[in-house]
Amino acid sequence: MSTDGQGTGDQPLTRAQLRAMREAAAREAGTSAPADRPPVPVSTDAGAGGLRPATSETGTGEAPTPGSGSGSGTVAPGAAGDVHVADVPDSSSADRLPVAVSTDAGAGRLRPATSETGTGGRSGTAEASTRTRRFGVVLAAVLGILLVVGAGLTAVSLLQGPRVSAVQVNPQQAIESSGSRVILTANQPLAAIDESQVTVEPAVPFTIDAAGRSIGIRFTVPLDDATEYSVRVAGAERVGGGPSSDLETSFTTPDSQILLLQRSDGDDKIFTTDLTGEHGAAVFSAPQILDFRATSSRLVVAVEEDGGSRLLVMNRDGTGQRELKLPGTGYVSTLQVSDRGDLVAYSYSDADLTETSGRESVLVTQSLSGKGEPRVVKVGGKEASIGDWQFVPDTSSLLFLDFDGALSVEDPTGDAGVKPMGTAAQILGVTRGTFTAIVERATGEIVELNLTDGSEQPMPATDPDYGLPTAVVPFPGGALQHVVQRDETGMPIGQSVITVAPDGTAKPVFEVGEDDAILQVCVSPSGQYAAVTVTPDLTDNPYDELLMPLPKKIRTHLIDLRSGEALTTLNGFDVSWCHSGPQA
Repeated sequence: MSTDGQGTGDQPLTRAQLRAMREAAAREAGTSAPADRPPVPVSTDAGAGGLRPATSETGTGEAPTPGSGSGSGTVAPGAAGDVHVADVPDSSSADRLPVAVSTDAGAGRLRPATSETGTGGRSGTAEASTRTRRFGVVLAAVLGILLVVGAGLTAVSLLQGPRVSAVQVNPQQAIESSGSRVILTANQPLAAIDESQVTVEPAVPFTIDAAGRSIGIRFTVPLDDATEYSVRVAGAERVGGGPSSDLETSFTTPDSQILLLQRSDGDDKIFTTDLTGEHGAAVFSAPQILDFRATSSRLVVAVEEDGGSRLLVMNRDGTGQRELKLPGTGYVSTLQVSDRGDLVAYSYSDADLTETSGRESVLVTQSLSGKGEPRVVKVGGKEASIGDWQFVPDTSSLLFLDFDGALSVEDPTGDAGVKPMGTAAQILGVTRGTFTAIVERATGEIVELNLTDGSEQPMPATDPDYGLPTAVVPFPGGALQHVVQRDETGMPIGQSVITVAPDGTAKPVFEVGEDDAILQVCVSPSGQYAAVTVTPDLTDNPYDELLMPLPKKIRTHLIDLRSGEALTTLNGFDVSWCHSGPQA
């Protein structure tokens, strides 16, 4: 007979006795043991002779933690006569989760058993609920803080008035050409801004364009180099009113960089340098360079070769070279570029020129991009030979004088055609920003000619009177004049460059004696500096053999017009500030 347990003392119980005890326990509990359950081990109390559930090794009467037992089921007493049954997987069923249920003695129902881990029980649901409540509290706190901060910033902004949130300016462009802008962007839409609210220091002329949150201040003249500029908009208000504030910014313009041409017995070179001349570097070289002009981003170079000229366009550092198509095989001279319209213009003559055939000194314009064909300027429907001409600053228009003395103006980018301006003997200069030309009429009188309506007035004499100029170079706030010094009999004894203020007040800034000659006078875009090109030692200075011959020894003197100080002397000519090359 097999036995499963121990009875009183050392006598073992039979299987039948064990089964009988289990059935008795089930009847007392009001239910019967499930048929598919394995036997529940029980033991008898030797002292009382009664039955009691078997307890775990801990002696606490609690169901053992899953995985802590030997793989057999245990019975543990519960409150109110409940019996908790736990199936613990054995080592051969490692992937099986424990299932715990209990019976309610009063109702005879099964209910999920609870555990401290919360898996499948009320404590797990409660813990999840607690975590959800905590997350909600944290989220609400963060949102509250953001709302408070946002409201605080809004209140501060409304109390402080508008502020500058961004600034746009190109200082390099500002020193090279007129029309550069500084744009202030506020942190909120602005009420209307009047020009009287804006000040610029140092003072320069400007216009404004304000809309929304932006205020654009456009400088109508180029700015000085190496100078700090301050811009202030006083009393700016947001749309709808509120506190006002001043919007301010400042920026510093860079040092000037210039280009100049050096001819030599070897290759001719175009150099770039600062105004000290101590940091020069060659950017282009060729056996014979006739002339060059510079824009803010490009170089246009005319080179001479056997049988004609070539016209090259490249970046300012000499890279990206490409050739522009000419009207034919011939020669280029008096090269110029426009401030607007991306145009180059030049005088052109055919290489095969006779008394009865070929074009001589016709004026040609074309795009620097290379698109389109070269265009020859016509007067009265015919290609005209042009003796003198200039681009009008800040435009794409041309002012030109033909060999018959007819003065005309034309915009090659428009359809208005050629506009006659009377007769003249010479174009002395064109004032930047005012469309006013300084012209010597055929009578010898020098006049200021309005190119928009054709009106004119005599150019005032300087104070003191230095006589009639041979060249006038206008700049913002004044002009340079090249004059010849004469003795009491009228004989030339030297040459001078004088500055002339708007009220006519004049003073010399550079002079040479009768042994030297001033070849070219140029001024920086803002009128801050002057470049005076001199041919020294006239009696001992041979000319080269190019189509536009020049003395072999040429010097360029740089002068600070604000202080009158001489800066340096450079070996070369044709500084990139000049609108055209020298005429020997």
